[in-house]
Formats: sequence, structure tokens, C-alpha cells
Amino acid sequence: MKKKALLATLAAVSVLGLAACSNGSNQTIASMKGQTITVEDFYNEIKSNSTSQSVVRSMIIYDVFTKAYGDKVTDKEVDAKYKEQAKQYGDTFESQLKAAGYTKASFKKTIRQQLALDEGLRAHVKLTDADYKTAWESFHPEVTAQLIQVSTEDEAKTVIADAQKDGADFSKIAKEKSLASSAKKGGEVKFSSTTTDVPSEVKTAAFALKNGEISTTPIAVTDSSTYQTTYYVVKMVKNQAKGNDMDKYKKELKQIAIDNKLNDSTFVTKVIGQELKKANVKIKDKTFADVLTTYMDATKTSSSSSSKKSSSSSSKSESSTSSTEASSSSTEASSSSTSESK
Repeated sequence: MKKKALLATLAAVSVLGLAACSNGSNQTIASMKGQTITVEDFYNEIKSNSTSQSVVRSMIIYDVFTKAYGDKVTDKEVDAKYKEQAKQYGDTFESQLKAAGYTKASFKKTIRQQLALDEGLRAHVKLTDADYKTAWESFHPEVTAQLIQVSTEDEAKTVIADAQKDGADFSKIAKEKSLASSAKKGGEVKFSSTTTDVPSEVKTAAFALKNGEISTTPIAVTDSSTYQTTYYVVKMVKNQAKGNDMDKYKKELKQIAIDNKLNDSTFVTKVIGQELKKANVKIKDKTFADVLTTYMDATKTSSSSSSKKSSSSSSKSESSTSSTEASSSSTEASSSSTSESK
């Protein structure tokens, strides 16, 4: 989850939680001369808000998936995700959680819910040959390249000019100018199309280079968390074609195919709908009557589609049977054979 999305979610859940977790709907939040504001007043005021609708939707989905798949999530996984989030925020992480009304324990509960959702989605993934072929189209095997990351486009252009001079030492330039952690190794990194810690823009540019070639234009990469843009220059050290043998990269292709499924909104919506239906979720407050409509409609569409296929298959079968009976009615023997084949 990205930083700004996390903050928005924490704040929204914290606000709605005040109404949901209070001891009584008549509990007073504030009082003034001749008037009070109770938890019930507060709830009635915010429940129609789009943010509240979104939070209720998330609460229902997370509860359903946690009950069904929570036992597959380990404490080790939760701790790892917690540390990942803490690293992203740095020194402000604890203050951000506190401001949103979270403790370390309650935030880990949220992480566990997210992991349970992921487990549930993965449990529904059934890969086909077509999925593997699609994965194969975007796959590129591991390469060795050197990367230089700088702050501005002008700096990147200067790096390119310097790197293209006769006798230029790309490794030395990387050590002197690159902001990336790979600078101390002369910018050298190994990655494939499945690598997640190299920006996709950089991977695309690198795969197009031949051994010894240097990218001729700065590669702009914007961090989705900080919205800061930095620029890369790439030198290909050792590229390789994937060839025609898919089986050689079966493991990598499987991961790509699974990720493609998990990033497919149609697939995700359908799975969530199926799990909600299985859990027999009923909305009791009419204010939230439509929060799950998208997911429940997806299951209806899926059922309708399956029914049409079944009906079509049945019609074809009946048509084929009628044709067979007509053509075989000339002799008793062929009629008998047709009956047995049914």
C-alpha cells in the first residue's frame, strides 16, 4: 500500500471506528448550552459520506477474507510487512499511526487482514495455457547492467555525454555520481522482467540495449509514494534473448501469470463477490445497501455467462443428436447404435 493511500485509509477507519466501537449510541461526544452531540448524531452525519461507504465496504471484505483465510497468514509475514511500512515512513511512522488512532498491535491486525485478502485471491487463481503465453510475451530473462541514478534531467544528460567519450569508465562515473545503492559496485545490478526493485521504465529501456550500449536519453522515473522524479542512465553489460523454450522459465512465468491475475480488476471483483456470497453477507442498514453491488453483480454476470455456455452446449448436443437420429433411421441397426452412444 502506498504512503498516501495508507494515510487516507488509517484516517477514515479511525473516524468511522469512533462511531462503531463506542459503548452506546447515546454517549455524548460534546456538549454546549442546551445541546449535545452524541455518537448516534455523529454516525448519522458521516455514514452517507463516500469515505464512510468505502470503509464499510473494506471492513466487510476484510472480515470475510480474514475468517476464511486468516489461518494461512503467519506472524512472521505480518512482522515483515510491518517493518516494510515502518521503513517507508522512517522516523515519522509511529507518530503517523498514533495520529490515525492506531497502535502497533491494531495496525498489525490491519496488515493481517490485507494478507488474508491476498491469500483468498491467490486461492482462486487457476492458470491456463493462455495465461502462460501472455506471461511469456512480457517476460525477459535476467540481464546484467549498470545503472546511474541522478536528481535532474540535466545531470542525466551530462552523464550520458561523459559516458560516451572515448575511454570513459562507466563504473567510475557511477561511483562518483549515482544516487542508487548500487553505486559502490559501479552501478552493476542483475534483474529480469520479474524483478520488483528496478523501475519498470528502467527495465524496458535496458532490455532494448545490446551489450556495451548506453541509453541515449534520460529515463524518467517518478516514485509513486513521494512523487519525486529521478533520472537514470543505463549501460547494458550482458543481455540475453529468451529463446523459444517456455519450460526453461516455467517458475518465472508462473509468478508473472499469477501477478497478472491479481492485478486484473475483473478477476479480483469476481473472487470477492464469490466469497461474499459464500459468507452469506447481508446489509442491514439501508444507507449501505449498495456498497457491495459491484461485487455481487460480478457473480451474477459470471453465473449468467456459465448458464449461456451450458445452454449453448446443450443446444448443440440436442441438434447433433437429432441429426444423428435422422441420418440413422434408415436401418434398425444404426438406430440402435445411436441410442447406445447416447
